[in-house]
Amino acid sequence: MKNVIAILIALSLSVTLFSATETELERAYAKEFAYLKAQKTMLKTRLKSVILEQNRKLSNAKRELSTLQNGVLKQNAQSERLSDMLFRSTQNSLIMSDDTALIEAVMMQSTTALKPYGIDINVDANNYQVALQEVFKEANTLIKTLSSVRVVEGKFYVDDGSEKIGKLVYVGNIATYGIASDISAALVPAGDLKLKVWNAPEAAQTAVALAAGKTPEALHIFVYENLTKEIENLSEKTVIDIINSGGMIGWIIVVLGLVGLLLAVMRSFFLASASSSSDNLAKESLVKLLEGGSENALGFLKSKKGSTARLLKATIRNLDRDREHIEDIVAESILHESGRLDRFGSAILVIAAVAPLLGLLGTVTGMIATFDIITEFGTGDPKLLSGGISIALVTTELGLIVAIPVLMLGNLLSGWAEKVKDSMEHSALHLINEYNKQH
Repeated sequence: MKNVIAILIALSLSVTLFSATETELERAYAKEFAYLKAQKTMLKTRLKSVILEQNRKLSNAKRELSTLQNGVLKQNAQSERLSDMLFRSTQNSLIMSDDTALIEAVMMQSTTALKPYGIDINVDANNYQVALQEVFKEANTLIKTLSSVRVVEGKFYVDDGSEKIGKLVYVGNIATYGIASDISAALVPAGDLKLKVWNAPEAAQTAVALAAGKTPEALHIFVYENLTKEIENLSEKTVIDIINSGGMIGWIIVVLGLVGLLLAVMRSFFLASASSSSDNLAKESLVKLLEGGSENALGFLKSKKGSTARLLKATIRNLDRDREHIEDIVAESILHESGRLDRFGSAILVIAAVAPLLGLLGTVTGMIATFDIITEFGTGDPKLLSGGISIALVTTELGLIVAIPVLMLGNLLSGWAEKVKDSMEHSALHLINEYNKQH
């Protein structure tokens, strides 16, 4: 109860206090509201001022950025122009360097080419124009000189190595003729800038006509490239020279060819002898058989030699047997004689088959030798390659030259041998038939 009374007393006191201070609170709140309103107005004004200031600064920044961007673009354009100028300058420098190198090479080549003719050109590395003008001038003069026929005193050499002094007739710079008291001929390089007589007698008239300033009807001329390399005189190759150029394989092919021809000749004589005696011997044996019987015919054949005689002897000895048995004996005798009639035939055909193979072997050997020389010395001097090429070509040629006739002879002789065998069989059967008619 005491607590309730205390609460009621507190409530009454608070109500009294609240009613007393309500007017003061309102004035305090109004004063505070007016202050806050003034602060709000001031803040709005300040915010507006700040926004305007920021917009001004942003506008200024944009203008400065645009100015800077324009400056950067100008700098980039200027940089590109400078890069292009630098590139063109580099290209011009390279072109000038190449042109300078080309001019130097031209000057070196031209001075080197003119020097053998006694023309020396002074070249100033700082002023090539003067040197080039002098080169063109001297070259034109030299071309006019070398493109004409001129006669000068000089010397040349003959076949025995002796020296002749006389006139040298130069046809430009590609041919020369020599005229001395006892000889007129075309000249060719002998090496070391010397000239020698070329073995072409028909060129003598050309030399005399050109020396006299006349135009010959026929120009017999030997054109050469320069006087530094010697040119050998032409000489007709003999059969031995051709075989020698084929090397050892060439000689082996030739020897085989000679052996094949010898065997073919021997076989042809043997077959000719067998063929000529076959018919006559058969006729004479038949006459002796019909006149005096088997003993008379065998006595006649006793002194005869050869395949036909042996076949007839075997036939006459067995005439009393039946026909089928006699024919078997004839076939056996012919088969027995085939070895003699086919003598040397196989050897001839083997030679005909081996000869082109040896030629092919020589070709391969020659090409290997040629490539070995090319590997070691290159292809600058054709004379170094001639040995291997000669072996490669000549051996093939020799192989075919041997193989073709030997093969033809071998086949012809084989056919001839078959014909002789047929003739022998015909003779034996004819003898049997005539004998059977009489008995």
